[in-house]
Order: sequence, then structure tokens, then C-alpha cells
Amino acid sequence: MDFKDYYKILGVEPTADDKAIKAAYRKLARKYHPDVSKEKDAEAKFKDASEAYEALKSADKRAEYDELRKYGQHGQPFQGPPGWQSRGGYGGGQDTGDFSDFFSSIFGGRGDAFGGGQRRSTGRKGQDVEMQLSVFLEETLSTESKQISFQVPQYDASGRHVSNTTKSLNVKIPAGVTDGERIRLKGQGAPGVGGGANGDLYLIVKFAPHPKFEVEGENLVITVPVAPWELALGTEVAVPTLTGKINLKVPAGSQNGQRMRAKGHGLLNKSGQRGYLFIQLKVVMPKEATEEVLGLWKALADSAAFDPRKGWNA
Repeated sequence: MDFKDYYKILGVEPTADDKAIKAAYRKLARKYHPDVSKEKDAEAKFKDASEAYEALKSADKRAEYDELRKYGQHGQPFQGPPGWQSRGGYGGGQDTGDFSDFFSSIFGGRGDAFGGGQRRSTGRKGQDVEMQLSVFLEETLSTESKQISFQVPQYDASGRHVSNTTKSLNVKIPAGVTDGERIRLKGQGAPGVGGGANGDLYLIVKFAPHPKFEVEGENLVITVPVAPWELALGTEVAVPTLTGKINLKVPAGSQNGQRMRAKGHGLLNKSGQRGYLFIQLKVVMPKEATEEVLGLWKALADSAAFDPRKGWNA
């Protein structure tokens, strides 16, 4: 089934408050209501807007949806995190037959435990599990799943902890993930007691240190060593990126510590775009020099008439 970006359908930002979401829905409902609209595909657009509003008007539903949204792009086949198919229980007794399969798969249909006349379970929810997930920078750009293993507590019928078991999952790193981000995988924690729901698994993302790159938000920084004459005369340097190499032209007269930037070679952000790679130039002096080389440096010092500390002591 295809993923639906309900924020995009309503034309609001993911940070929009309840008032903005309600206003956007009302505007679209007036525009596309089948009884009055002459717009093309009015009925389908009206249903999309109604579905989006139904998903976002409730704080609980919205929180569930926001967790899944990290894993999908509007109109593209959807593959969520482990356990997402079991999400539901917020339908409030509403028939979701008029809504998409995507909506129904998340929130369920009529007759759920919150409004369908069924008795709520008296069981106890299982314990949540938290673990640190070490992620290499290259993995944030990959569409491949990453296998993880973690310990899950097991309980007997009375709720007494009896053992731990090892559980393994294949996890897809969501696009735009950030260092320190907390990701919830619903139902992947400890099993419930007495028919209660499973606990959740929380992954705390930790970027593994990289030998070449520093992270600044969605941007990367790499320090490139250059010789002093390369700054003076200009040069071209092959610079590593997360996906290969780029050729960087260093203009003549560049300065030590100067930053240059390459668009689209940083990390992914939440919009699916990549940030900048900042290339910081660092002068490296030769550790040894022959008499001939020292003579050239002396000749340069005599002819350049350059005082690097001019005005420094003023």
C-alpha cells in the first residue's frame, strides 16, 4: 500500500498546532465537498482531507502517525518499522471503511477497545525496553535494514520476572535521523501480562565517530590538509564524501582555516534533502627541509614584504 503524508494533504507543516490543522481541513472540506464542488476529483480529495484530519485531530493518533511518518514518502510503497502493522486501537468505534488501507492498518476499524462496546483488557502492558543504537554516518544514507539484538524480560502469569530472552529485528534507519533521536518501535518490548499489550522498544540513536567527518546538524565538516604554496597559487584537491569523492578547486590566495562548502554532500534531513559538506583548509608545513628549500623560503621572506602581524599589536 502507498504511504500518505497527511500534513501534505492538508497543506500544513508537521509542526502545525491543532487550530491550524482544523482550519486547513475546513478550508479543503468547503472546497471539495461533493455536494457543492465542481473541482476535478472533488470526492477523492474530500475523502483524503477527511482522512488526514481524522488522523491528526487526536493527539494519540497523531503521535502514532508521526512515528510512522519517518519511514515513508507520500505516494510511495510503504515499509514501516517492525511491529507497525499491529498499531491500532484509536478508532473510537468509527467505521474506517471510507478511508484508505493505510489508515485502517494503523488505526484499525470499528469495534475496538476504545469505543466498540468491547470490554477493555484487564491485563498489564509489558515493560518497555530501551537500547542505544550505534549508527555509522554512511548508514544514514542507506535504504538497507540494520539487524539489532537486545534483551527482553519475560514474566510469568503473576507478573514476576523469570528470565530474559534475546530478540533480533531488522530495523530500517529513518531518513533524516539525528544523533540522540529516540525512535519507538511499538509492541517490540516485553510481552504483556494477562492479555495486556506488549511493551515498546525505544532506540536511542548514537552516531559512531567518523575518522574524517564531524557532524554539525545536517551538515558535515572535513579538514583538508594543504601546503602553503597550494593556498598561495591555488590547486585542485580530491575530497572524500560519504558516497565517493569530489574535486575541489582551491582559489589562489585562500587562507588557512577557510571554509568552503559543497551542496548536497551532507546528511539527510527530514525533508529528504542533504545538507552541506564544509571543507576546512588546514596548512601543513613540511617536517624537514633541505638547504635549497630553506633558501627558497628565505628568498620569499625577503621579497614578499609581508607582515602577518600588521596591526596585531596596535
